[in-house]
Amino acid sequence: MSTTKRVRNWARGLLAMVAAMAATVVIVPAAAVAAPSTAPGTVIDSTARPDGWRGLSNGRALDYWTRDARGKPVPTGAAMFVPSGTAPRAGWPVVAFTHGTSGYGTGCGGQSGLDAQPSDFITRLVTAGYAVVATDYVGLGRFDTGVHPYLNTRSEATATIDAVRAARSLDPSLSKRWAVVGPSQGGQAALATAHRQRSEHLGLDFRGTVAIDPESDVEKIMPFLGPYVPAVPAPINKTYGFLLAVLAGLRQSDPAAAVDSYLTPLGRALVDGVGNGTCGAPNDPAMALGSAFAKPLGVGPLSPALNRYMAVPTSGYDAPILLLLNTLDTTVPSPLHAKLAADLALNRVDYRMVLGNGSHTDMNAQQWAAFDDFFTRAFR
Repeated sequence: MSTTKRVRNWARGLLAMVAAMAATVVIVPAAAVAAPSTAPGTVIDSTARPDGWRGLSNGRALDYWTRDARGKPVPTGAAMFVPSGTAPRAGWPVVAFTHGTSGYGTGCGGQSGLDAQPSDFITRLVTAGYAVVATDYVGLGRFDTGVHPYLNTRSEATATIDAVRAARSLDPSLSKRWAVVGPSQGGQAALATAHRQRSEHLGLDFRGTVAIDPESDVEKIMPFLGPYVPAVPAPINKTYGFLLAVLAGLRQSDPAAAVDSYLTPLGRALVDGVGNGTCGAPNDPAMALGSAFAKPLGVGPLSPALNRYMAVPTSGYDAPILLLLNTLDTTVPSPLHAKLAADLALNRVDYRMVLGNGSHTDMNAQQWAAFDDFFTRAFR
């Protein structure tokens, strides 16, 4: 056999071998390749963002492993910012930021995306010398893990805690001292985080919580809903989307709640539509909410399931809490704020409350001053 023919046969054999190998290759998600461990807080990937991202410098997006509403490992993302300059001797104190309602499905308001917008809260904290870590939560951001478990305290808290774990494993300049702050849904998430961190054995030094107009006690109202609820005028009907999102998250998180058994065919279609192709929830202002329900939500397993899913703890905290509340809030009505404050007082929780007369999550000068003073004292 000539040398040319041998080379040609060798080349054919090599190509055949490569083709056979290629045929056996399985496309694996980048997250699975980058992070063989799914332990909470394990970093999957990290990307430095250019100066000016979200109006700041030293920004970074990170993907990491956390836990969903059932405790199952899932990936999510976060943004982190470190102040400019040299870190203090003990490291940059860390503030976890838990954002407000931004949507209910993949790509809906994640903090780590290139298109994420500046936040007054984050900008103020970084400028004051705090490192900030802001989770996407489970089900938002770029990972498709199903509908976002909206207002689920467990997944909100674990996503926040695991974001702090991930950020500290990436950047040794971050201190062990940390706190948490959030508005609206994020206020509920901040309180849930403060409560849960006690049982997570992080080996860190938790300093306190700021909750701005936090969601609370909606699980006590929802059981009164049923087929008898009529159409109502704006702005009350804007809450329809929130309620449907809670039911969608609960249905995915807790099959024992038997959510579908409470819904009419119309109701099931509406809940199916939450986070499915759009970031919002179906909301027909002319619709009578009662037409979505086949029976009252206060009977059977749904009511206790709602309490497990979303109730804000009102005892068991080990660090101070600052509540910044607005008397003209219609998204989370003032009576719900009052109920939360009364329950914290009844249980002798160390909290302070500063009231404003704005609408939902508005901040007046007195509240901003209390915000600044809280973190100064917390990290003293």
